[in-house]
Amino acid sequence: MKKRILIVNSGGDCPGMNAVIRAIVKRASQESNWEIIGSINGFDGILSEPLEIVPLTEERVEGIHIQGGTILRTNNKRNPFCYPIKQADGSEKNEDVSDKLIYNLKVFGFDAVIHIGGNESHKISLKLSEKGVNIVGIPKTINNDLASTDYSFGFQTAAQIATEAVDKLTTTANSHNRVIILEVMGRDAGWIALSASIAGGAEVCLIPEIPFSMDKVIKKLKSRYNSDGRGFANIVVAEGAHFKDEKGGVISGNISHEITKRLKEINFEADIRETILGHLQRGGTPIAFDRILATELGVKAFELVEEKKYGTMAIHKNGELAYVGIQDVINQYNKVDLSHNLIHTAKGIGISFGD
Repeated sequence: MKKRILIVNSGGDCPGMNAVIRAIVKRASQESNWEIIGSINGFDGILSEPLEIVPLTEERVEGIHIQGGTILRTNNKRNPFCYPIKQADGSEKNEDVSDKLIYNLKVFGFDAVIHIGGNESHKISLKLSEKGVNIVGIPKTINNDLASTDYSFGFQTAAQIATEAVDKLTTTANSHNRVIILEVMGRDAGWIALSASIAGGAEVCLIPEIPFSMDKVIKKLKSRYNSDGRGFANIVVAEGAHFKDEKGGVISGNISHEITKRLKEINFEADIRETILGHLQRGGTPIAFDRILATELGVKAFELVEEKKYGTMAIHKNGELAYVGIQDVINQYNKVDLSHNLIHTAKGIGISFGD
């Protein structure tokens, strides 16, 4: 009788998810006693009545590594420990259905779960592991905010998309002597903004880790214009960046709009435009780096299951595949360290962080 692995992906979609799914299936196909099953729409698949699961064969995953998104679909609102259950009156109430999930895994013969997700997703992985589920994690997030791994797949593609946006906005900023503000994702970690600023040549980079002063930003912008008002500047700002107030605290809000508002309040001489990149960063074809990383992590995750090293996460550390306990991953958060070489590099080429 074949052993069965259930693949679940949860959280936001991310370039490279299909490459991971394909890698798990293709690695399992090298053995004779494994069957890979996909859970549709995150944990919904294994919790639905009837189950929404799909056999993942080599034929089913052929060529999917070049596709964005995930063939299994995903969501970030279906935590089995806080799962929305429809009530008799039509309302929804959040309930803990983890015991039902575990029961279904047992009844339908699943030997292990491979869970593809980010920080919040792997808090679920840890809880399931603590309840006895044989689970292995794979790090997935465009924000690169999972600790213990050099990169999470999806990040490099998101950084590439953001960089291409800076490239395009630079030409129009230059043509019209404008300040253009590009807002990218990064609620708590500024890796995308930092990478795109360096690669795209932005003048100002604003990230959650460094509360910024508008006075410092304005000083940098003014240095980009001559006495005739000719010049241009690009600001890349992470969605979670904060203003530093006069009392030393931080103020957060609709960040790109608020920067524009404050520049207009002082009658800044240049035209100002905003672009919010939003979910464009999540979509589309993964670049080669993320396809390779996702494939490596998929192979490693299957081998961790085969070796019964449960409660762990496959990682890429110092150029090598490895694994760590899920607990070690979620106990930390991978923010941009202010001593990181990319901060040093950015300051070395004159990028202002408004600090």
